[in-house]
Amino acid sequence: MKRMKEWKAGKKQREKAQEPGRRVREWTAWLLGGMTIIWMAFFFFLDKDEFSENENRYLAKAPVFDLEKVKSGEYMEDLESYLTDHFPFRDFFMEIKARAEMAAGKKEINGIYIAKDGYLIEEYKKPENTERIGQILKDFAGNLEGQGVELRLMLVPTAVYVYEDKLPGYAPVRDQMETADRIYSISGIAPIDCSKDLLAYKGEGELYYKTDHHWTTLGAYIGYQSYCREMGIDAVPLEEMTAQKVTEDFCGTVYSKAGDYSRAGDVITIYKNPSDRLKVEYMDTGEISGNLYNLEYVQTKDKYSLFLNNLHPLVEVTNEAADSGRELVLVKDSYANSMVPFLVHHYEKIYIFDTRYYKQGVSAFMKEHPGVTDVLVLYNMNTLDGDLGIRGIY
Repeated sequence: MKRMKEWKAGKKQREKAQEPGRRVREWTAWLLGGMTIIWMAFFFFLDKDEFSENENRYLAKAPVFDLEKVKSGEYMEDLESYLTDHFPFRDFFMEIKARAEMAAGKKEINGIYIAKDGYLIEEYKKPENTERIGQILKDFAGNLEGQGVELRLMLVPTAVYVYEDKLPGYAPVRDQMETADRIYSISGIAPIDCSKDLLAYKGEGELYYKTDHHWTTLGAYIGYQSYCREMGIDAVPLEEMTAQKVTEDFCGTVYSKAGDYSRAGDVITIYKNPSDRLKVEYMDTGEISGNLYNLEYVQTKDKYSLFLNNLHPLVEVTNEAADSGRELVLVKDSYANSMVPFLVHHYEKIYIFDTRYYKQGVSAFMKEHPGVTDVLVLYNMNTLDGDLGIRGIY
């Protein structure tokens, strides 16, 4: 009997000693459960954005239930993308994560190097389609044989090449221009190599945006000078053009990928030649303008789209002041958009193709336009390897 009393007394003491821990566990469970319910409420009742301004992309839509997609696993993948894209206060947590990683000394986030002098520089991944791209361009050149046009290929290095000295010490060095030389060789197209000019001028001003993967208008002007030299054209001096600073807070693609939304934006400067009289026709929309810039984009996150009014399959630019007797076909990615304002001075017409969207074939177009005298293919080296446009070039 005595032992029983002692056991009961000990049990009460043990239960009393364990009481604080039990209460902590209970409160923790209630707290986590409450937070989960609140988070679910936020997810279901907060408005869902269709577009992320910071990331400059459309967000995933809620997937429609489909038994076949469930069986294949596609439905769960789509659902995961939807939940991730619409996680409550996602931008806030992404910024906290980026700042914590940088505070810990991390110098690469989502393929973006945290470089010197405030630059965010996109990595250059090992290319996988060099031979294929070279052959595509060779076939395109073959389609133009006998048409009497001068064909040139300009492959533009990105900041990771020109500003290699700003990269973190561990960043892998892959020579973009070694790949470019291989493509030049396979294609057999006369090259316009602007890389040496960019390297020579890199101390003269900002040739690439600090928060975006594009070259600046100054960088584009250097590329334009390289083109003019190879084509025997007198480049218009920059001081003879009218400069206009249109924004000081451009935050581009690498800013979005890095997730550090506290950084200052870039300046975008545009140039116009006072002697040009332009007619710009967007063939997909029928819109006609006298301006190569759409400054409405200055009020948006996607400010680079002010050049050539964003994306269009075919843009036709007529310069009524030009009397060169020459017409240019420009097959390009978005790097060329900021070089066009310099090129237009030298051509009576420029036909600008984005072959990601133009599906009728540039070669077929040229056969119907015998006035074309020059063809320039211009792509940047960082996106060339995966660019679907260059695969549909002819």
